[in-house]
Amino acid sequence: MADQERIALFIDGANLYATAKSLGFDIDYKRLLKEFQGKGRLIRAFYYTALVEDQEYSSIRPLIDWLDYNGYAVVTKPTKEFVDSLGRRKVKGNMDIELAVDAMEMAERIDHMVLFSGDGDFRCLVEAVQRKGVRVSVVSTITTHPPMVADELRRQADEFVDLVHMSARVGRDPAERAERAQRFTQERRPLQPSAPGQGALASDVEES
Repeated sequence: MADQERIALFIDGANLYATAKSLGFDIDYKRLLKEFQGKGRLIRAFYYTALVEDQEYSSIRPLIDWLDYNGYAVVTKPTKEFVDSLGRRKVKGNMDIELAVDAMEMAERIDHMVLFSGDGDFRCLVEAVQRKGVRVSVVSTITTHPPMVADELRRQADEFVDLVHMSARVGRDPAERAERAQRFTQERRPLQPSAPGQGALASDVEES
């Protein structure tokens, strides 16, 4: 156990959801956790997302609750609403600072950082963590048009992993999704899924 690589996952929730959606599958977070538990000593699995607090029911809430109880460290903050120069209502939710602070604090206690994001703003963070002797893998995709990962982030990473190649190991079974949807229709109340995927809400939050 002492010789095992110490790993920490940093998941940009909205970014991962959008990437998986573009590839045509849902993330099974239970399988995702097991995937990395089998690669070394998983120290922490962070999941970051902004929440719209004034909604009576949020489609992402069941996922957040499940992650909280099943091995993930969930980091959230409320979104901010504003009106742009054209008078359009916008919702802003950016978790970059929270992720960066946690990554720098964890750098002394891990050997391998796995970043689930394609956001080019994280390039400087990756470089800073590498200077502390940590190997950094970035998980996103280049198979979409345009690619979901920024070129500068991909170049900076020690390893780039295309999410499309992980789909068979961390993707949700489509049959399970159909079964859950059928039960939801019959019961007409929110379900507490065994290992939920992320609802569409996260992709609707602007991260500028």
